Amino acid sequence: MRALASGRRGGASVAPARRSRPLWERLWGRAVPPPDPGGLAVRSLLLASEGRRITPAAVDFAAGMAARSGASVHVLSIARVWGTAFGLPNPGLLPSKREWDEQRALVAEAVATLRARGIAATGQVLGTRAAAKRIVAEADRHQCDAIVMAADPPHSWLVANLLWSQEPYRVRSLAGFPVYLVVDDA
Repeated sequence: MRALASGRRGGASVAPARRSRPLWERLWGRAVPPPDPGGLAVRSLLLASEGRRITPAAVDFAAGMAARSGASVHVLSIARVWGTAFGLPNPGLLPSKREWDEQRALVAEAVATLRARGIAATGQVLGTRAAAKRIVAEADRHQCDAIVMAADPPHSWLVANLLWSQEPYRVRSLAGFPVYLVVDDA
């Protein structure tokens, strides 16, 4: 166990895996505000959506962060899987072709906007039931230094965990690195 903690395994150098915040901190701790984006140097950035439209304000925010540090941007959108039937995947609960196409169009629009500004951008659409976990896992997989998401204003703690629209706040609580939530006041 000590070898994994030091980042060395069997004589080969292994990059330590990022960890999410401890459970007690996610449940009872306050969300730590991310550092000032103007002073944060990132190599790679994730612009994510849990299925909602990626707002122009979120794209502008991600483009500004990426332009300041010369970072690439990976755009990710989640096509929602609605659940399981008796513990088994059910084709009726998977995203329809129309839903996949809508998500692909959202990602393509954001990637085109970023590329038009001279920023290296890639895109991806994934299907999952646990959007927050998958977004954080993809940020780790792509070695992103920060996540940018569009978000609704926060709701009361009593109902926030029941609403899909509060998924960006769950991403912030799971991630062990900065998550910038762009709340559109429109």
